[in-house]
Amino acid sequence: MFTGIVEELGEIVAVESLADSARLTIRGPLVTEDAVHGASIAVNGVCLTVVETKDGAFTADVMRETLDRSSLGGLTAGSRVNLERPVRLSDRLGGHLVQGHVDGVGTLLSREPGERWDVVTFALPPGLARYVVDKGSITIDGVSLTVVRAEADRFSVSLIPTTLELTTLGRKQPGDPVNLEVDVVAKYVERMLGERA
Repeated sequence: MFTGIVEELGEIVAVESLADSARLTIRGPLVTEDAVHGASIAVNGVCLTVVETKDGAFTADVMRETLDRSSLGGLTAGSRVNLERPVRLSDRLGGHLVQGHVDGVGTLLSREPGERWDVVTFALPPGLARYVVDKGSITIDGVSLTVVRAEADRFSVSLIPTTLELTTLGRKQPGDPVNLEVDVVAKYVERMLGERA
């Protein structure tokens, strides 16, 4: 479980494409300082398992399902990524509950720069709009954010200077894909209410 508070802006060192998977090597000295084989690290909001660590970098295997359902398949050496270690039970929950399970890939539609922040609008994949509400939580590339406005096929968020500077969202441009994870509580509520009907 994660919180959507990015700890470090990492970099893809290498991508090894295999028949039905890929092996990513990612530089992230902070998140690897206590990582061991089998540990979880969220990469752009996708929970990956550490296979190896060496010199401030870690390697993770990514199966075809994950490559197909997230934007990780488009990463290349030099790509910047948001990194977060899982939350400890004793930590504060600074963002919201994030599983690291991508629900869909959205597309950045527009950026409206403000004096100190940007309002950014993203397209929603079909079927996710029912989980996105004004002032609700959403995770974009592993970043916990509050929805400013939700519509049938899109939503907008405001990015403060810290988010613009310390995450990949400050560098994304219209047309760029992003990993989306909707609020897990909304999915569970829908499931429970559906079973009552």
